[in-house]
Amino acid sequence: MKTCFLFPGQGAQYPGMGKDLWEASASVKQLFEAASDLTGKNMRKLLFDGTEEELRATDNTQVAVTLVNCAASLTLREKGISADGCAGFSLGEYTALWEAGVLREDDLFPIVKLRGELMEKASRGADTKAGPSGMAAVIGLPYEESMQVLDRLKDDNVYLANYSSPIQVVIAGTAEGLEKARGLFEEAGAMKYVVLKVSGPFHSPLLKEARNGLEEALKSRTFRDPIKPVYANVTGRRIGSGDEARQRCVDQVVTTVRWVTEEQSILDEGYERIIEAGPGSVLSGLWKSFNKVLKSRPAGTLADVEKLLQA
Repeated sequence: MKTCFLFPGQGAQYPGMGKDLWEASASVKQLFEAASDLTGKNMRKLLFDGTEEELRATDNTQVAVTLVNCAASLTLREKGISADGCAGFSLGEYTALWEAGVLREDDLFPIVKLRGELMEKASRGADTKAGPSGMAAVIGLPYEESMQVLDRLKDDNVYLANYSSPIQVVIAGTAEGLEKARGLFEEAGAMKYVVLKVSGPFHSPLLKEARNGLEEALKSRTFRDPIKPVYANVTGRRIGSGDEARQRCVDQVVTTVRWVTEEQSILDEGYERIIEAGPGSVLSGLWKSFNKVLKSRPAGTLADVEKLLQA
């Protein structure tokens, strides 16, 4: 059965995630040790004993979510389920590059650690007296109507960060900008306006400093050509080479995640099974709003994986 793995990004984290995967697999235990050694962080302590606030800090979140994504993929492989193609949402794209053979562990974990540090620093630079910069999901408005509202906010440091589903976008901006956006989107008829559990205005020009720092750092990292299809957030299309993958990682920091376009590319290539390999089920929910015929199934816990095996 032609299978595509989807890897979630920042915002999917929760205390204790991955513990059942760690307890059940020697390979996952080794992966935790490798990630700890490569980042200088005690990942077992952070994931299993850390608070929600500690996990929310960008420099911790990015390594933690990436680790659990990889652990879910390893667990699925051990159970006989492998990916024929892969994609990741925002941070999750780095796990997809690992899955596709573009990045190896010794590059993957240091890169996401540095990415988190650069984004955290740039995010604090976007904070104002009104509060921290951040992101919010706008639910219940068609994409075209959301873009009309954003056009009214073009001078208020508010940007389209994620084109998440046909009726959901995520915006990024300063505290003042996001507060003004709340009123305009509610006035336009949005069903919900939800401030997200992230610590910065990701995928927006407000993180230009992080983009520049990452670009310089990635010059010394090895990006191999993909061994299986992997799709880019920036374009929504397949990544053709290691060099392209490196550039997409740089651009992604300040550019909209075109997730709906990416989902369409996956659907067009004939996958018969979609699996969300990582914490939570956000991507499965987004997939459901995009396509109600082919389901996406979560696989971030052992119980989820067992359900897949029984399906």
